[in-house]
Amino acid sequence: MSPRSTAPHEIVERALDLSRADGCVVIADEESSANLRWAGNALTTNGVTRGRTLTVIATVDGGQGTASGVVSRSAVTADDLEPLVRAAEAAARDAGPAEDAQPLVSGVPSSPHFTDAPAETSSGVFASFAPALGESFARAAAGGRELYGFAHHQLVSSYLGSSTGLRLRHDQPTGTLELNAKSPDRTRSAWAGRATRDFTDVDPVALDAELAHRLAWAERRIELPAGRYETLLPPTAVADLLIYQQWSASARDAAEGRTVFSRPGGGTRIGEKLSELPLTLRSDPYEPGLECAPFVLTHASGADASVFDNGLPLGPTNWLRDGELAHLITTRHTAELTGQPLAPGTDNLILDAGGERSLEELVATTERGLLLTCLWYIREVDPATLLLTGLTRDGVYLVEGGEVVGEVNNFRFNESPVDLLGRATEAGRSEPTLPREWSDWFTRAVMPALRVPDFNMSSVSQGV
Repeated sequence: MSPRSTAPHEIVERALDLSRADGCVVIADEESSANLRWAGNALTTNGVTRGRTLTVIATVDGGQGTASGVVSRSAVTADDLEPLVRAAEAAARDAGPAEDAQPLVSGVPSSPHFTDAPAETSSGVFASFAPALGESFARAAAGGRELYGFAHHQLVSSYLGSSTGLRLRHDQPTGTLELNAKSPDRTRSAWAGRATRDFTDVDPVALDAELAHRLAWAERRIELPAGRYETLLPPTAVADLLIYQQWSASARDAAEGRTVFSRPGGGTRIGEKLSELPLTLRSDPYEPGLECAPFVLTHASGADASVFDNGLPLGPTNWLRDGELAHLITTRHTAELTGQPLAPGTDNLILDAGGERSLEELVATTERGLLLTCLWYIREVDPATLLLTGLTRDGVYLVEGGEVVGEVNNFRFNESPVDLLGRATEAGRSEPTLPREWSDWFTRAVMPALRVPDFNMSSVSQGV
């Protein structure tokens, strides 16, 4: 029997029937993906993949508390099912009491399409995109530039069932486009990226025109030393920084004094003003264009997630409200531990800043400063301040008198996103963006450009 010959909802039901544990949660993730890759103005590869992953979470009650065991496997057949369930139960018995133990979620209405076949993507998702991509190749070749990049579309249907009666399902489409334009001698490079649900809203011809404009800026090269510069961070760079900030926003870690959100002397910084700009950072599983799972769907426990919370309904959450820290991420366990409201993590992030001006309009009002394209290789230096380091990439431009006058060298930066929010003096119009650094893990973001008067370019980088 092939892994896909049994419907995913039936696999969930069979696994639950086989369970001998005190509690059980089963998640079947049915995944399909399609991709295109190109180099030097020519398509190089394309393909479609299919797969299934089954996760069994067993809970075992004991005199000292409830233990949990989690086992995930791909390509599970009917013959593999009982050994998988038994392995999860054995893992639970061997693990000892789970610190995050809570009663399994119950009482959530079943998804109406739980028993339907999984949604699937195919090469057809590129039906309108591929011809436009071919046109962009022709335009790039005629303009003396080369295009490199890839388009990827994934559709995951997740089926969640539990011994407490949950029968939930979510279909998650995720699409990304990354496009690089290079001069034939490889001395100039520009990047653009887009996140999409279905590729109907992505225009590679328009992106190529944008990249051609940036390559023209780079024809003049200006060397600048390290230092602090007024800097315009485009939405993609803002997304990369704030996603890392959100990943570091565990209420428990903050309450225990380990993060930038810890209050000196004890407690958290919830209620503290982090920015004078009217910034509201929020998540909402029903945000148009950024829709994501409206319930907790996690395959492992950690500082900001608990397998016991699977199926818990999610709603809108303001992490910052008008510049003030409003919530940190909590599970049911850490909410009780810290005395904070329940606020599970959600798979999208929106920064509303109230700005109306585009990035181009921000450039036009810049007397002298730097315009970035994107950030790369971001790593944490100090969790207590959330100091991050990383590199600029694919174009840093000097702005003088409201106009871009040339490309400058790349830099290594050292900055804390929390500190940046406090120093930013202007925010542009919020728009959907693709995080460059974190696009393999997080794509659903809406961000504005930010003006920072003294962004710390700590050293010069020789990268392109």
